[in-house]
Amino acid sequence: MRRKLLPAALLLLTSCAFAGTDVYIGVSPGSGVKTQSLALAQFRPARPGSEEDLALAGEFRDIVRADLLYSRYFDLKEAPLSRANLDDSPGSLAWWKALAPHLITAEARDAGPVWTFTARLYDLSTGEPMLEKFYRGEKNALRRAAHLFSDDVIMRLTGREGIAHSKIAFANNATGRKEIYMVDYDGHGLVRLTSDNSIDLLPRWSQDGTRIYYTTYRWGNPDMFEIDLKAGKIRPFSTFQGLNIPGGFSPDGLTMVMTLSRGDDPGIYMLNVVTKKVKRILKGFGVSSSPTWSPDGRQVAFISDLAGNPEVFVLDTDTGKTRKLTRFNWCDSPSWSPDGQWIVFSGRERRGDPLDIFLTDLTGSQIRRLTYQAGNNEDPSWSPDGRYIAFTSTRGGRREIYIMDSDGSAPHPLVPGMKGYSYTPSWSP
Repeated sequence: MRRKLLPAALLLLTSCAFAGTDVYIGVSPGSGVKTQSLALAQFRPARPGSEEDLALAGEFRDIVRADLLYSRYFDLKEAPLSRANLDDSPGSLAWWKALAPHLITAEARDAGPVWTFTARLYDLSTGEPMLEKFYRGEKNALRRAAHLFSDDVIMRLTGREGIAHSKIAFANNATGRKEIYMVDYDGHGLVRLTSDNSIDLLPRWSQDGTRIYYTTYRWGNPDMFEIDLKAGKIRPFSTFQGLNIPGGFSPDGLTMVMTLSRGDDPGIYMLNVVTKKVKRILKGFGVSSSPTWSPDGRQVAFISDLAGNPEVFVLDTDTGKTRKLTRFNWCDSPSWSPDGQWIVFSGRERRGDPLDIFLTDLTGSQIRRLTYQAGNNEDPSWSPDGRYIAFTSTRGGRREIYIMDSDGSAPHPLVPGMKGYSYTPSWSP
């Protein structure tokens, strides 16, 4: 009998139960988008002379500034000592016009348990605000308000969705057990979502970003649970006997592609999230896992050991035809780019190689290595704009979440100094 080869995610769950080439892809700052000058004034206190308001305004500005720099769409023009920072008078706007075509100003008020934040984006050719936002909230919502404004600026000036409001879910064992955590895209706002005191892995986001699905041994079986972020509730979602591993959602959010075993070899299924009816979409493919839906909903990438080793395959959901994209010793965790042109995956070309992150096009004719000689690198997940990839790496001596550009450049840890080992990141919509 042919020996079954389990992809890494299944090996991790099973073990827990019982115990190249340098390539530049050209995605920064973005195809067809040029870096543009943008003036950023000092944010002002709503009440002149209020130290509390001044500190709050500075905190908002630091977040917005970091978001805009992270995006790499802008060359920020700043003049902290200029009197033009004092107000939005015509004279002040005229002074900024010599530096950039657009200007951001804002003011903040610290009212104790709540704050207010009013931010404006000016078109300096007219002296009129082209974007004005008012926010009010409690302290724990401060960063989100700043991120939302940053993304509004990016959309208004570039026509592209920003990612400052996005989050990354992942598993970590700092408590001694693997639990699910969530953090802002920039590594701030870390929060633990589960307290299952068990083994929680493989979080996946709903299409609207309001729910997270994950696999847990909370009840002894590797079930799938749902985290409702709005309601603050966690409930069982799929509890078939054997593996219940979330993959991803169809574009309309009504169907999940997932891995189920149901007392047999793991296989790829579709699950209607309303009726909970399941349908197996692959037969005769041996051990199959790690499904991921293409952005247009017409194809599913997955891992199968049909060829002897775990390889990346693609299924056309209309015709039922499949094609193999890789010829590696090992592959795992495929993920579609948001534009549907690339699939990122972890793998090794030869036995004994460390695991690295690779890209393949949809024909399998272009295989591009993104990491090299930097520990083991696994579990890639695209940012919603397709410009960055989150992944796990052991390059620092333990397993951490890293972020890199989608050409493999500028890798950096997401939450430096976080205790424990981290696993299976998933970037929100």
